[in-house]
Amino acid sequence: MASAIEIRPLQTIGERDIEGLSDVLIDCVEGGASVSFMLPMSRAKAELFWQNAAASAARGERVVLAAFDAGTIVGTVQIILQQPENQPHRGDLAKMLVHRRARRRGVGAALLTAAETSALAAGKTLLVLDTASNDAERLYARQGWQRCGQIPSYALLPHGVPCATTIYFKFLRA
Repeated sequence: MASAIEIRPLQTIGERDIEGLSDVLIDCVEGGASVSFMLPMSRAKAELFWQNAAASAARGERVVLAAFDAGTIVGTVQIILQQPENQPHRGDLAKMLVHRRARRRGVGAALLTAAETSALAAGKTLLVLDTASNDAERLYARQGWQRCGQIPSYALLPHGVPCATTIYFKFLRA
């Protein structure tokens, strides 16, 4: 029987959380995810990213959510709350990551639902995201996100090959 996945916000992100979040980030990049990092993906690079995200979360600029399976972080997503002054209603969904060993178990859908709820609680009524993953595109479509279009050669895959990125949005309602 599969264990239950628990999603919770990381109000304060400690060293143990940074270690678990880094494990997920490293796994996703090594698995080919285009999430702003190139190979080789070092632990130092991952930890620096999460330390900066933790500082941003502490300033109230973002929400970091984590998915736990038996006490171990297996996924994460962020809502970037800080936007330009003419976009106070909008947030960016970012770094939606699920460890390869935890995929196809509903972790992504649970993270996405929790992120939408957190964004709405923070006063956001519109979320946007970009993705280079076909699997993620299917998830977003199932969860009611609207596809805007695709930008060719928007970013690089971790091994250096250009990839297209698809833009999505979703209006949130209470």
